[in-house]
Amino acid sequence: MRNINLSVVFLFFMGLSCLQAQEKIPQVEELLAKMTLEEKIGQLNLLTPGGGVATGSVVSEDVEAKIKAGDVGGVFGVSSPEKVRQAQELAVKNSRLGIPLLIGSDVIHGYRTTFPIPLGTSASWDLELIKKSAQIAAKEATADGINWNFSPMVDISRDPRWGRFAEGAGEDPFLGSAIAKAMVEGYQGEDLTQPHTMMATVKHMALYGAPEAGRDYNHVDMSRLKMFNEYLPPYKAAVDAGVGSVMTSFNDVDGVPASGNKWLLTDLLRERWGFGGFVVSDYTSVNEMIKHGMGDLQDVSALAINAGLDMDMVGEGFLTTLKKSVEEGKVSEEQITKAARRILEAKYKLGLLEDPYRYSDEKRPSKDILTKEHRAFARKLATRSFVLLKKHNSILPLDKTSKIALIGPLANNQTNMLGTWAPTGDYKLSIPVLEGFKNVAPDAKITYAKGANISDDTIFAKKVNVFGSRIEISKESSEELLQDALKVAKAADVIVAVVGEASEMSGEAASRTDIRIPESQKKLIRELVATKKPVVLVLMSGRPLNISEEMELPVSILQVWHPGIEAGNAIADVIFGEHNPSGKLTATWPRNVGQIPIYYSARNTGRPAPEDHFDKFKSHYLDSPNTPLFPFGYGLSYTDFEYSDVKADKESFKPGEEITFTATITNTGNFDGSEVVQLYIHDKVRSITPPKKQLAGFKKIALKKGESKQVSFTLTADDLKFYNGQLEYVYEPGEFEFFIGGSSDNKMTGSFKLTE
Repeated sequence: MRNINLSVVFLFFMGLSCLQAQEKIPQVEELLAKMTLEEKIGQLNLLTPGGGVATGSVVSEDVEAKIKAGDVGGVFGVSSPEKVRQAQELAVKNSRLGIPLLIGSDVIHGYRTTFPIPLGTSASWDLELIKKSAQIAAKEATADGINWNFSPMVDISRDPRWGRFAEGAGEDPFLGSAIAKAMVEGYQGEDLTQPHTMMATVKHMALYGAPEAGRDYNHVDMSRLKMFNEYLPPYKAAVDAGVGSVMTSFNDVDGVPASGNKWLLTDLLRERWGFGGFVVSDYTSVNEMIKHGMGDLQDVSALAINAGLDMDMVGEGFLTTLKKSVEEGKVSEEQITKAARRILEAKYKLGLLEDPYRYSDEKRPSKDILTKEHRAFARKLATRSFVLLKKHNSILPLDKTSKIALIGPLANNQTNMLGTWAPTGDYKLSIPVLEGFKNVAPDAKITYAKGANISDDTIFAKKVNVFGSRIEISKESSEELLQDALKVAKAADVIVAVVGEASEMSGEAASRTDIRIPESQKKLIRELVATKKPVVLVLMSGRPLNISEEMELPVSILQVWHPGIEAGNAIADVIFGEHNPSGKLTATWPRNVGQIPIYYSARNTGRPAPEDHFDKFKSHYLDSPNTPLFPFGYGLSYTDFEYSDVKADKESFKPGEEITFTATITNTGNFDGSEVVQLYIHDKVRSITPPKKQLAGFKKIALKKGESKQVSFTLTADDLKFYNGQLEYVYEPGEFEFFIGGSSDNKMTGSFKLTE
């Protein structure tokens, strides 16, 4: 099969897009001409005075003095118009050149109005809602003086042991790229000088979601083919969307830590992709290259600046060593000037060089933060993120006059509703599930019992509490909690058990080797089922879990992630049928940790295991099926959907033409509902082994009961491209298979050909 290499497109991907780099900005060049070497280096220094959420133990010292000396280009951990104005005044009125500061923050899933964790938001498969969530976050954060956001995190991950799975969009590069684009456009808008927009940062460049053993900060090693086809696309999508900055990752890439990797930051990011913004390190990641074995602080700082890193977060290696490296010829002043130019250009784009106090309007917080409209949107987005994993005996939705036993350590718990990485939110403003039930179903008879601790493992709880979680070990014994719950359960018509992970059991530095529900809660679930009452499990987590045991029980299961500030109201909306769940999983759920990594788009082996019988010399396990517990794209509804008349409009097409796929979807159940319609393709033969299937399109549609709609997807030859063995971005003529369905777990139903 012959490769077709469109030269114009290929040249774009090989980096000639960098010719589009903007012309030099006169105001920036005037500043650079006045700056000393020390002042240029100062622009490359990012500090935190403390008070925010740090991802390390280091907090900057003497920040005020350094700002006055011109030794700081930006700060984070500072918010409110008043405090930001004070910080800007230190720089503008006291430093020699009066250059304003970048004011950064981790606004990961909402600002004060906290939305579901990103993994949950991605399960909505609704790009408009996702984009709007970023717009609202930007509006609130900028009202509090912040102009630069360390989001979105677009790391692909296929290992749910990794704690930061919660912060991304799951396992798929096609969906992840679409979400990356939506988030960048939501944060930045069309004009960064507008007061409601903020500069976005795509992170973590690169491959951070694939650490060995699923352990955070660990070593990463993969082929270039896997990088380009499966892990790099979301970063590139953010760059193509115009993201203003890129943050490096903690891991190494091809044996060189990302913060000092010239191939990654210059050859790929700037020359091949044409990125024109600036690159910032993650928290002290420059200094951490010492532990990686790359040299002393001067060595690793020189390595980083020469690789193309522009700003050093907190470590101050640039500030304390670069001048010496210039004097010794290890770093050129030209390289430092390039980095300083990029920082100044970012400040220009934000309008800070024109008005340093653009984000210090004291009237804005009261009218732009935590508004009624923002909370209503948070509630809506949360309901769209929930995934119905199992429905048993038509228990759901519950009648609003039911006699309900609401049980579980997360059932009346504000502290864990926001989820991980919500440093700008206030858990005291969140709606717990018990309150939400009372709000939505005031006529229901609801009794509550805690039933169990989140975990009875005090050592585990202490470890997690280091990172800010609130896993409370009750003064009552576990047996007392259980007996109270059983007493409440026996007097009810139906049991709703709210169980799962505490917020900081996932997130940064929160990897787990056992991704089951903690045993304290598993015991509670078993005892509740033994009452023979109908049981609904409301499951909270920041990652895919192993719930194989719970799936065998006669229960319904609703996955709600960590839903954010409106958690209780949103959960009640779905439980009582105000909204029909429509979320779909964006990551495969394993039957056990032994299957990890597991993902839908894996390549076939030369000895694939048959589905209907055991054959010893095939690729399989002795003790488990190859299939996952839940496939990518899976999610049930209170209603049912039927797919019919799935077809392509032609048998073959060629470059320059289009092919359209259609299917008719009918709501055959008793409720109105929404369905995420998914198109998958499979390249039957190509120059490198193809995935079994790849997501190629998706649309979310609403259907009244009994209603039918035709959904269509149109592809061109460009949509069939991949990186071949020479890392050329090509399509290859040949035969393809396809299907349209409600999850990735379908067989191919049609075929088409791409001709020359």
